[in-house]
Amino acid sequence: MKLLKSLSVQVLIALAVGLAVGAVAAVYGGDGAPKVIEGVEALGGLWLNALRMTVVPLIFAVLVTGIAQVSDAAATGRLAMRAVIWFVALLLVSAVTSVLLVNGVLAVWPVGEAAATALRAGAQAPPAGVAIAPDFVAWVKSLAPSNPIKAAAEDAILPVVVFAVFTGFALTRLPDERGRTLLEVFQALGEAMIIIVRWVLLAAPIGVFALGLGVGLRAGVGAAGVLGHYIVVASLAGLVIAILAYVLAVTIGRVPLGRWARATSPVLATAFATQSSLACLPAMIERSRDDLGVPQRIANLVLPLAVAVFRMTSPAVNLAVCVFVAHVYGLHPSMLQYVGAVFVALAVSVGSVGLPGQVSFIVSVAPICIALGLPIELLPILLAVEVAPDIFRTLGNVSGDMAVTAILARDEPQAEPATQA
Repeated sequence: MKLLKSLSVQVLIALAVGLAVGAVAAVYGGDGAPKVIEGVEALGGLWLNALRMTVVPLIFAVLVTGIAQVSDAAATGRLAMRAVIWFVALLLVSAVTSVLLVNGVLAVWPVGEAAATALRAGAQAPPAGVAIAPDFVAWVKSLAPSNPIKAAAEDAILPVVVFAVFTGFALTRLPDERGRTLLEVFQALGEAMIIIVRWVLLAAPIGVFALGLGVGLRAGVGAAGVLGHYIVVASLAGLVIAILAYVLAVTIGRVPLGRWARATSPVLATAFATQSSLACLPAMIERSRDDLGVPQRIANLVLPLAVAVFRMTSPAVNLAVCVFVAHVYGLHPSMLQYVGAVFVALAVSVGSVGLPGQVSFIVSVAPICIALGLPIELLPILLAVEVAPDIFRTLGNVSGDMAVTAILARDEPQAEPATQA
């Protein structure tokens, strides 16, 4: 019974029931079933629009506060600055790796055309195609919005993100009192938007059930196959990033593979059970100190900072979701659109740290989809099955945190001897 109180479980059950009822209605419901289901679907559309209305203000608020906090953290000392540089570099590497990996996987193992067509029809958002991508000069000019409010109203997410990043850095250059006052305003705006999203998510089982009805009616059991395909692809992206963290720890951090496995095993077990990097923090500090020989002061600084601002799998898995959506819709974003999407993914990964899981998924993935010119109608359906990929997100995140800590400990000249257990 306790398991049924989980919103994630409720949403998953609602999706399964919606798909099943829709599929049965398509076969046995007669001519009246589609009209009834279309009426129920309106509730799903209303719920989806309620989510969409918070995306731009929430993204702007969390980016401004997130960038300001990361900038302040980097200014606290040399070690913190080096940690932030490593975080940003690895976020970029993970993002590019994911785009190449997922496009390659889907080229070799594509979603069946019939299933993709049915799912597109079920989502009721079959696009005519991606908007024509601007040339390089026009794309560069578009990065600085001449009218940020107009850009936000038109869902031009990349210039909004650029404006938010500059605003966040600018806040750190204001006198302390003024900077704190403005930062508190943006924090309050972000918290207010999160409250609204939480209210909307309380109705997620109803909204996802309503959307699932339409998908089941038009796509039938083929929808389940596409969702299974998605789970494998998104989970694979997280798993590859976790393996990449292992490679970095062994090659750059020069940690013997057996020692690394011994240190990370209890942390990965905790990550698998909790799906929370924060819950893994005590174990990460202890294992980094005792098994990897990381000095206490480095572990105490880098790992909490990593949990606060660094999610190595965030841009990777979020981009994997968007590449999968593009694949289902048969769309092919341009190289410039991918460049913009990678930038948005990196910025959002910093700003969305600390948001609740369901809120984080919508806030993180929707802007990337918009930057790629993709519809977001599939996201609530994918959110319902995010439980499995989220496990691999956490495994990759804690592996990345410990890898960066090991690398910084190796290169830190003033590191004192580690405290042994």
